Amino acid sequence: MLRIGLLTSGGDCQALNAAMRGVIKGLSAKRDDLEIYGFQDGYKGLIYGNFHLMTPNDFSGILTRGGTILGTSRQPFKKMRIPDENGLDKVEAMKSTYHKLKLDCLVILGGNGTHKSANMLREEGLNVVTLPKTIDNDLWGTDMTFGFQSAVDIATDTIDRIHTTASSHSRVFIIEVMGHKVGHVTLHAGIAGGADVILIPEIPYDINVVTDVIKKRSEAGKTFTILAVAEGAISKEDAKLKKKQYKAKLAQRKYPSIAYELAAEIEEKMDKEVRVTVPGHTQRGGSPCAYDRVIATRVGAAASELILNKEYGYMIGIVNNETVKVPLSEVAGKLKMVDPKSRLVQEAKAIGISFGDK
Repeated sequence: MLRIGLLTSGGDCQALNAAMRGVIKGLSAKRDDLEIYGFQDGYKGLIYGNFHLMTPNDFSGILTRGGTILGTSRQPFKKMRIPDENGLDKVEAMKSTYHKLKLDCLVILGGNGTHKSANMLREEGLNVVTLPKTIDNDLWGTDMTFGFQSAVDIATDTIDRIHTTASSHSRVFIIEVMGHKVGHVTLHAGIAGGADVILIPEIPYDINVVTDVIKKRSEAGKTFTILAVAEGAISKEDAKLKKKQYKAKLAQRKYPSIAYELAAEIEEKMDKEVRVTVPGHTQRGGSPCAYDRVIATRVGAAASELILNKEYGYMIGIVNNETVKVPLSEVAGKLKMVDPKSRLVQEAKAIGISFGDK
């Protein structure tokens, strides 16, 4: 009997179901003695023993379905070793559930925090295989995460739609794209959507540079300007602050987010109407795009091969368009940031896109 546990953790995204489907299809094609335990709401299900026994049929017809059939929750890694309100040792509880069910392997789908916890479980002696899920595409060890391209497509569609109303009303529009720590989604959607300015966390901006871009576009006869702004975009002044100082400043921010703060600054400096659009969680929702369905299926199938070969302690990544196994110890705790000197950024600048830095 091959006993497999499955859980999805952290923020949801498109193609989680497609990836789980890939794992189970790959396993059931080779083994007919498969026992599948689906843990409800991520690590919470593993901690409190909330699961249900599933069959391969439960994973049929979910390739195009968004979200996750298992549910998910955020269980911060930094709190994993802190007992819950009833004094329960979460790590020991997860290990107990694993051993009680006599699992051969735990398949975990998630992003950065999820991978930290997965690596911790590996260090505690559990057999773990992980899959790279996040719209942010910020997991180290893989060129691509599933959910990313779907989010880019949605953000791009938003920018496309804003273009028509921005041009009609001769306004400045700011589209706030998801990405607190990294700007991959904003960068790609901004380029794809023809944004005039792209602001991301990795490249601190100067508000005077931003307003200068708007001014020059007006002087050139351009009646509108589109800014694609990551949630975590930061000014050059704020980037100089220490982490605690910046957090304190954010706590005092009178605006809902960076997009509204930028809008107020631009209106104060220029005689321009500025509007803000925040697609928010729509970027996580809906059916996965074709690209995400393909890579989710591929990493799922590759994970099934590792399990059948009893190779544990790895994340399946995509490198140079090939599936690869990456040691969890190398993935955990590392963020894949946008490189400000990358060819992609330089090529965007070459066609006139401003990043607000110069």
